[in-house]
Amino acid sequence: MHMAEASDFRSGFVAVVGRPNVGKSTLVNALTGEKVSIVTPVPQTTRNRILGVVHLPAAQVILMDTPGVHKPGSHLNRQMMAFVRQALGERDAALLVADASQPFGKGDQFTLDLLREYTPKTVLALNKIDLIRKPQLLPLIERYAQLYPFEEIIPISARCHEGLNTLLEAIVRLLPQGPPYFPPDTYTDQPERFLAAELIRESIIKHTRQELPFVTAVLIDSFEEGPQLTRIRATILVEKESQRPIVLGAGGARIKQIGIDARKELERLLPPKVFLELFVRVESGWRNNRAIVAELDYRAEAQRGV
Repeated sequence: MHMAEASDFRSGFVAVVGRPNVGKSTLVNALTGEKVSIVTPVPQTTRNRILGVVHLPAAQVILMDTPGVHKPGSHLNRQMMAFVRQALGERDAALLVADASQPFGKGDQFTLDLLREYTPKTVLALNKIDLIRKPQLLPLIERYAQLYPFEEIIPISARCHEGLNTLLEAIVRLLPQGPPYFPPDTYTDQPERFLAAELIRESIIKHTRQELPFVTAVLIDSFEEGPQLTRIRATILVEKESQRPIVLGAGGARIKQIGIDARKELERLLPPKVFLELFVRVESGWRNNRAIVAELDYRAEAQRGV
């Protein structure tokens, strides 16, 4: 494929929205070809507005991944919904991701009502079609078509990479003509220390999700990059003293495994070698602590010059 003429090139920002656990992060990672957003089986793992950049010969698609749409309770949840609204306010188009394997419910209606506040041009991706029989699709497509004026409705499987080219083509058609915003080797705007915290948190969730689904955060205490070695010191926050031994495990076995798995992922991001130190701290009610929640927002970190 040849590069498009400058006047034919399209680029723009796409807000990726949907309920918790519908596969938004898996889709962003599949489209960018990089590990941009953490992927776990636990809802509400995306807390920041994570940017993924898809480079095509005739277009650049900038994906704003967002937390799952939900009715907020804690200060953390309110900040997460603020990211959703910010992404919808700044977009050229929107991509709604819905789980085709689950029945339509109140949360889906809440998401459509939120979209209606901003009325963006929207493509609907019906995800997880690998989990259903094909005859189940048509009634679902008809229902969504009646509820919102989608530009296109496209069945996909982010996990199996099915329908992704068709989806990208539909998104590109909604973008304005213009030059690329990012150079070809850029796939996210996140600083490496934020990505490091997300990869550590992914490992924690993987190893503790049965006992400790939502109550951890990772603060990067120090991040020192050298030519041969990156040294990272991080603190894992839990809300109760009883949760500390869950993260540590018997004789420290679990936190050691969390560290081993996280380091493997970090060395893909920060070659050649990573030295990782992990600590656990009890911080009661951290999700309602404004200072801690602000520290988890990497844009606030960048503004403070951290």
